[in-house]
Amino acid sequence: MIRMTLAAVAALFPAAALAQDGVAVRDAYARSANPKAGAVFMVIENRGTTECILTAASTEAAERAELHTHAEEAGVMKMSRIEGGIAVPAGGEHGLVRGGDHVMLMGLQSPLADGDTVALTLDFGDCGTLPVEATVDNDRAPDEPHSHMGH
Repeated sequence: MIRMTLAAVAALFPAAALAQDGVAVRDAYARSANPKAGAVFMVIENRGTTECILTAASTEAAERAELHTHAEEAGVMKMSRIEGGIAVPAGGEHGLVRGGDHVMLMGLQSPLADGDTVALTLDFGDCGTLPVEATVDNDRAPDEPHSHMGH
């Protein structure tokens, strides 16, 4: 009887809903390159048992939010849009860091001032969506840890 009840409950909750519960963000922060552009950085943790792919980000703070990365081409670092998303392995994590993968904010509605909060939604496709709040810290060094966690 217990197995039948558990099976019935499992059928009511799709795998995507269970996977979303396993995705979390820590240490989210934003910074601005200029009054019209900025970026958001964080560590995405996948505590679930299936891979989750970050497919998009959205925010009302900018006209566009895109997944970007940096890559070296002919000795020069160039930023480009990520096609196909960012995979976060089951039981693993992926850092969105300066000089690497990040969420690029283009066409900011207003300049990002220290202490402001940028609200965004991360879309993990089949794993669901996750709201995140990132505190603006324009003076933060690339590898400086910070205690604020976005959820």
